[in-house]
This record gives sequence, C-alpha cells and structure tokens, in this order.
Amino acid sequence: MNDRERIRQDLTATPRVVDAIVDAVHAQVPAYAALDDRRLPEVRAIAGWALDRLLHLWATDGAMEQADLRRFRGIAAARAADGRPVQAVLRAYRVAATVIADEIALGTPRPTAEDAFALTRMLLTALDTLAEEMAGTYAAANEDLAGDRDRALRLLLDDLIAGRHASIGALTGRATRLGVQLPDTYCLLVAEPAVLVEAIEPAGPTEPAEPLQPGQPGQPVHPGRASAPPSPAGVDTGPAVPGEPADELLAALTGHGSAGPSDITALATVRGSRLVLLLPAGAEAAVPAALRARALRGCAICGESLERIAVAHRLAADALDTAPAHAHHPARLLTDGDAQVLALLAGRPATTPDQIARLVLGPLLHPGRRHLLDALTAYLDTGSANAAARRLGLHPQSLRYRLRRIGDLTGRDPRDPWQRLTLDIARTIGH
Repeated sequence: MNDRERIRQDLTATPRVVDAIVDAVHAQVPAYAALDDRRLPEVRAIAGWALDRLLHLWATDGAMEQADLRRFRGIAAARAADGRPVQAVLRAYRVAATVIADEIALGTPRPTAEDAFALTRMLLTALDTLAEEMAGTYAAANEDLAGDRDRALRLLLDDLIAGRHASIGALTGRATRLGVQLPDTYCLLVAEPAVLVEAIEPAGPTEPAEPLQPGQPGQPVHPGRASAPPSPAGVDTGPAVPGEPADELLAALTGHGSAGPSDITALATVRGSRLVLLLPAGAEAAVPAALRARALRGCAICGESLERIAVAHRLAADALDTAPAHAHHPARLLTDGDAQVLALLAGRPATTPDQIARLVLGPLLHPGRRHLLDALTAYLDTGSANAAARRLGLHPQSLRYRLRRIGDLTGRDPRDPWQRLTLDIARTIGH
C-alpha cells in the first residue's frame, strides 16, 4: 500500500474530515450559511462522496469517469431547481478542496513533494472539469425554469428570503437574465389569514382611566399568542396555501401584476400558510386596506438592503408568531418598530435600543418636537390626559391635541394598548 492510499484510508475512515468540510463551507459561503437542518445532511453526503472520489483519483493517478460527471450534472440541475447559485456551489467545492489539502498536509505520513504536486494537479483538474460540467448543466436547467416566468420569479423571491445567493452581483445577474429590476429600497410584506382569537375590539381606541401595567388584567405579561405558540426560528408551520392569493394581492397592491412603479419588479411567493411579497418602497401605504379586504393581517419590514431580505423575512415571521391579538388593530399593519419590540420582548433583540427608539418614535426625536415627547412621557407616566396636562401645566385639550399629533407623526395612537406599550418601551430604552 503506497502512502497516498494510506492517507486516503485514514481520512475517509473518520467523519472528522467531512465535518471539517461542511463546517468550512457553512462558514465561508453565504448561500450555505442559510441552509437549515433539513438540507445540511445532503451537503454532508455530497461532501463525503466528493472526498472519497477525489482522494481515490489522487491515490490512483486516475481521471474522472462518466459516472462522476453525471453525478455533478445532477447536482447542478438540483441546485438550479432549488435556486442555489452555481457560483456558490463552485465556491463550496473550492473551499472543500482547500480543507482536503490542509488535512493531507497535516496527516501522517507527510506527503512527499511529488505527492503534493500530484494532489495540486488533481484538484485543479477536477475543479476545472466540474466547473465546466456544472455551469453548463446549471445554465440549461435555469433556461428551462425561466421558460415558466412566474415560477422563475417565485423561485427568485424564495431564494432571497432563504438567503440563498452568493453575492449582490450574482443576484443582480440573475435578475437581469430574468428581465427584472429589483427595488433597491423595498418593503417586505409577510401576511397570513386573520385568526379571530377574541371578540373584535371597537375600531376607535378609548382612553383608559388608569394605565395598564404588565401583569394587570388586559395586558399580557409577554406578547405570545395563547392560541398559536411561536414556531421555531420564525418558520411558518401552518397549512400550505396555493400561490393564487399571493399573486392576487400583488396585483391589487401594484395595480398591474408584477411590474411596479418605474419598471421596478414586485415579487410574490408562499411560505406555508403565509404570503410573502417584495414591494417597492411606498407601496406599504395601501397594504392595510388590501389586507382587511381579504381577511389577512401582516407585518412589513422596510429599509433593509437586498442582501438582508432573509433577515427581514425572519423578523416579520417572528413578529407574526409572537404578536398578541390586540396588536393587530384592523386599521394597522405591524411594522419594523413592532417587530423589533417583539424581538426585544422575546429575548432576541435584532438591533440596538437606539435603533428601536428611532423606529418607533421617529419624528418625535427631532429637537423641535421635544414638547411632543414630553407630552407622551407625561401621558405614559400618569395614564390619562388630564393628569398629564396637570403635570405639564397645560389645558387638557392642548394635551389631547399633542397626543393626536404624536399619532399623526408616528402612526401610533398612545391611547391604543399595544401602541402605548411600544411607545413606552421605545422612550424607556432610548434614554
């Protein structure tokens, strides 16, 4: 038995090397970092097969066979179908080759110079061959998928919200091939059927006589819905729904299907029981009415960059998982601020306290509106307009006018229980 074969047997006899390959790919290739536990076993199986085949080629000075090429072509076609970019797949193989080379260099016996040159030649040849085979098959499979334009666009959004893209450049190239232009500034809407957990409250909030504190009747200790426990990591586990409601909602919000203002493309897909729409910025103004008309409720995240759409989707999905029933006021849509407050209450803060304060309080933080922030603080502390007016030396009507201005500027009525809670948290952590 020569040294190469001895090294091959040593490295393939333990799962440690395969684990090192999978860990390196998961850490270094963004498209693989987003893969969940359902997909990682497939990655591990492919890594184990590739490790065995490459080391066999090195030990025998062999060349790839047709069976190897067919397997690589099959992998490329599968990646085209699930939307993982071919650039990311090829980069994963380069990362794996680096791990294999490092393991051989550290192994016993140490490879000779001749063996090291043979290893380098084999890896370069193999990477070149599989790149050519996989790129061609991937392109052909993509063209077949693109023939069904609606499906291709849904797959594009599926990949965005799952984080399956190698880079913004690769994403832009894919969009260009599909003839679409993604919005630089967007609104990601996640919507689901409204569940009537309790009787519908009056549309107009009324001012309570006393403030509700956490733990008192009418105010939940935490924001979780008793009727629907949050699913793991924001993954919607409800029954799957067809794509037609998402397409219909998209058409209603954009006016003419998938093309948004200035030829910006809006996209729609379905995740379990939830509709997911990528809309141009500004489209969110029409969302509450559209959701009410369809007995839906939702959460919209705006302002994240395209490479963070997966983060925005997770934030919105988690918000729908954990928001109490009274947060879904019929006239409102859960926003970035609501989602960030819910993440904070769930012990999973996704941003800094200052940023949460800016999202919720917004214009009230301007120095010229300090009087409005003071009015809000007095109202939250005392629980009534009359008591707040006395504290500030104002007429009660002047205090109520300021509360209305706060609602106009922030979109949050301080008299509404959920909005009062978000405003209270924001002003507290923002200090």
